[in-house]
Amino acid sequence: MVNWAQMYDCYFETDRVPDLLEVVENEDYAEAWKELGYRLVLEHDLVAPASFAALPRLVRLASGSERARRLAGEILERATGHHGCDDLLANCADAIEEFRELLVRHLRTRPTDRVAVFRALLAVEEEYHWAAVLGDFTDDFYGVACPHCRVEVTIAIGDYGRYSAIRDWNLGDVDRRDLRPASPEELSGAGRWMYETATRNGEDLLANGISHLFGKAECPRCASVFTIADEYAAFNRPVLR
Repeated sequence: MVNWAQMYDCYFETDRVPDLLEVVENEDYAEAWKELGYRLVLEHDLVAPASFAALPRLVRLASGSERARRLAGEILERATGHHGCDDLLANCADAIEEFRELLVRHLRTRPTDRVAVFRALLAVEEEYHWAAVLGDFTDDFYGVACPHCRVEVTIAIGDYGRYSAIRDWNLGDVDRRDLRPASPEELSGAGRWMYETATRNGEDLLANGISHLFGKAECPRCASVFTIADEYAAFNRPVLR
């Protein structure tokens, strides 16, 4: 039983979240979902005790509610933040496992919210840095530092091209170099899991984007070649406590 009197939300209030949960459990009310969202996930990636206290109830709604799936995923994306709620997160282990199974089943249906579902599944698998940034590969950009000359390199993966470049805020992306996607046989670890999950669920565009994200780029400044995902993850992977 949750003691909601101790579960303050992102606005340090304790009464609104349980009331809002009761509303959305009985009716898919847009305004209630909107308020619940900003009380459980604040800007700058902050969550609160009420966020994890609400997670099991959100998971119970997730099979039939896109809003519940998205909100539960957004909470889990922030699981490594400085929220001071590790004990509450640990108590959600059963709900998180239930959420994993639900997301896997839901992806098989080719849902309209498949990118959000894929990101939520990444968060469940504790790939938090990818969960926070992965898009649909129609307009994705990643900033990395060249491991050899340290220049800032923009990685573009989208409908407009798949390239590395130096970003000039007046001229745009200059000195573009085509990316070198990884073959399925070259993928390992998180990249292989992401690629195989996308492929298994018929998400060809997502799989193609992942093969580029985990492929190689050429630095436009020094012409050295590096693995994109390694350099991105080295500076963005959160430290698990």
